[in-house]
Amino acid sequence: MARRRTLPRPYAPVDGRHGDGAEVSAKLIGATVNRVEDPRLLTGRGRFVDDVRLPGMLHAAFVRSTAPHGRLLGVDASLAREAPGVVAVLTAADLAAVCAPLRQQGPPGLRTPEYHVLATDRVRFVGDPVAIVVAESRYLAEDACDLVVVDIEALPPVAAAGPALDDGAPRLYDELPDNLAYARDFDYGDVEAAFSGAFRVVQHTFRQHRYAGVPMETRGGVADYDPSSRELVYHAAHKAPHSLRLQISRVLGQPEQRTNVVCGDVGGAFGQKGQTGREDLAVCAAAMLLGRPVKWIEDRSENLAAGGQAREETLDIAAAVGREGEILGLKVTFTMDAGAYPSIPMPVSLYPDMVRVLLPNGYRVPAYRFEGRAVFTNKDHYVSYRGPWASETFARERLLDLIAAELGIDRVEVRRRNLYRASEMPTAMVTGPTLAALTVGETLERAVAACGYDGFHARQEAARAEGRLIGLGIATFIEIAPGPPNFAGLVGFDLQTERATVRLEPDGGVIVLTGQSPHGQGHETTLAQVVADELGAPLEAIKIVHSDTRLTPFLVTGTGGSRSATMGSGAVLGAAREVRAQVVAVAAEVLEAAPADIELTEGRAHVRGSAAPSVTLAEVAARAWLMPSSLPAGMAQGIAATYDFRIPDGGGWAQATHACEVEVDTATGRVDITRYVVVEDCGTMINPAIVEGQIRGGIAQGIGGVLYEQSAYGPDGQFLASTFLDYLLPTACEVPEIEIDHVESAPTHEVNFRGVGEGGTIGAPAALVNAIADAIARPVTESYLPPSRVLELLGDAT
Repeated sequence: MARRRTLPRPYAPVDGRHGDGAEVSAKLIGATVNRVEDPRLLTGRGRFVDDVRLPGMLHAAFVRSTAPHGRLLGVDASLAREAPGVVAVLTAADLAAVCAPLRQQGPPGLRTPEYHVLATDRVRFVGDPVAIVVAESRYLAEDACDLVVVDIEALPPVAAAGPALDDGAPRLYDELPDNLAYARDFDYGDVEAAFSGAFRVVQHTFRQHRYAGVPMETRGGVADYDPSSRELVYHAAHKAPHSLRLQISRVLGQPEQRTNVVCGDVGGAFGQKGQTGREDLAVCAAAMLLGRPVKWIEDRSENLAAGGQAREETLDIAAAVGREGEILGLKVTFTMDAGAYPSIPMPVSLYPDMVRVLLPNGYRVPAYRFEGRAVFTNKDHYVSYRGPWASETFARERLLDLIAAELGIDRVEVRRRNLYRASEMPTAMVTGPTLAALTVGETLERAVAACGYDGFHARQEAARAEGRLIGLGIATFIEIAPGPPNFAGLVGFDLQTERATVRLEPDGGVIVLTGQSPHGQGHETTLAQVVADELGAPLEAIKIVHSDTRLTPFLVTGTGGSRSATMGSGAVLGAAREVRAQVVAVAAEVLEAAPADIELTEGRAHVRGSAAPSVTLAEVAARAWLMPSSLPAGMAQGIAATYDFRIPDGGGWAQATHACEVEVDTATGRVDITRYVVVEDCGTMINPAIVEGQIRGGIAQGIGGVLYEQSAYGPDGQFLASTFLDYLLPTACEVPEIEIDHVESAPTHEVNFRGVGEGGTIGAPAALVNAIADAIARPVTESYLPPSRVLELLGDAT
């Protein structure tokens, strides 16, 4: 039976012993070991969804709207249905009996219009799926798509969030009075008193532009339905298979006990593979209707136009500040461009609510007003791209630089005066989350020293004398990793626990069942390191089983939200400890020793201080499985444990400071990043190489978001970035060497591992924009700064 509690004893690597006093022979936690996944991935033996081949498999392609907004008057598929190799062309009418309408669920203030797997009476963005063509090959399906005639009566497009709220703006949903998807206001503290007593009010509008996750592997799936057993197996490129299974079952009326979602290797997700795609549902419906397996693999143009976009948010911020730059209060109006359709299951409200709760961050903000808005427009749907609350750090860190400039105070000093100090812990953010064990001030001081901040102004003046523009930007923040126990409820979720199972097999191998669904994070390595350390087993003896809803514990989030380091590892560690206790009990009886004297090293159990006599894990396991009558009293057959880990008190925050130095070419507007320094604290690192890989990858995406990437739409609602000719990505040549320094703060809990997957994308845009603003000496308040825009800001554009 699973137990829900905190771990029974601390994981205590500091003295080289397990929590029961047993010595640790070769510690893997904290070691850089080669990733278990790499041999198969680097030699081309990975198994991604496009590698799935099933007998009788058909291939699907989607007919998509080329109009941003219009009434769907008709879909004529007669020619396509007669094309060679075409098995079926399905429209919304064909799916009506199979697929229920889609509707979000969420908190007060959320509007939940009904929509469908395929467009019915209206198309709402360029890329809206109108029909699915199923044929003997993808080539034949694509050719047949061109034969489908879609009759659309054009409607005026709603191309931006601002105009979408104007009186008389065209509505995307007739059942709604306007285009507002979510609206809710919050007040914390005495806001009016803070502003009436302010030395100065600093006010700016910060604009974060729209871009996308662009995973290496696009979305896709293979649906396999057996009409005789009514069993549906969906092989998917996804990071939350249990959530996907839940939605497939609900929408298609397919019993959950007869539905299984399986994910193999996944080539990145970045928000696009956490929601349930309308295409996923259409492919499953097609397989059920046709009784044959159906595969769909998204092409890159589809992915850019319809795979999910993010980040387009505007924050109007007024800051009441004191004479010394201390923040007395904030008034924030937040507007998010939510696109055309609310995603399932993540409610649109999640994004404004996360920004609201996290914007004060590690800074003292006594009073705070937040007005949150999400708006429907004729764009692709919004997804939870890596660090989906990142606009709060971009806006706040730019605001602090602008406050410093207006008051004539050093920008680092402004941060020092407003950051919580260690002596103030524990406390709470004004929005409610508990703050404890913050080292964010230490990350700031170490980053300032590492980047040479104190001597930079002199270097900058010398460069200006030579006609060169250089700048230095700082960004400091804390991130939920996974946050304290009271955080999730503040944004409308119940995510307090995570379950794992560890089982010792009769041959001494170890099976670990986790609800995590990795897509590049290295969980097959890090979770194995945790279990191997606890059981004294070799790393190669550990097998991590994930991403199969028939086998793994239910976890609606899958892998995301910087939760896995704490929650996934904590659950696995708890289960491994209970398995360890069972092994020790059996071994003690075999070796005629007290359980307290048994230690596990190198796959063997022996009495402390003596390598012989000993018994191997395989011998213990064989005894437990094959000779259950010989087990200690009260012990059941086998050796296995299931453990429910609960979010621990006393922390849950990762924290970092990024420092970025740039040089701006005044002739071309090109920005070169000449140095990048990160000081971060994610607690105890399980595998430092994986931690640093996550940080560097996130920073690369943050750099791309500022200098290169934009999901651009024209004023007519047409999508302008459907290929890599128009949607630019940074390459290895554009990403600088990234220097990383680690602060390993003292443990606040026996599981001191904290997530680090999103910090790079959160901190990099703010640090980079601050650096560019410092270089060109302009009050930059926008996040997209390609060369043309830099020239405009310099006043040199023609």
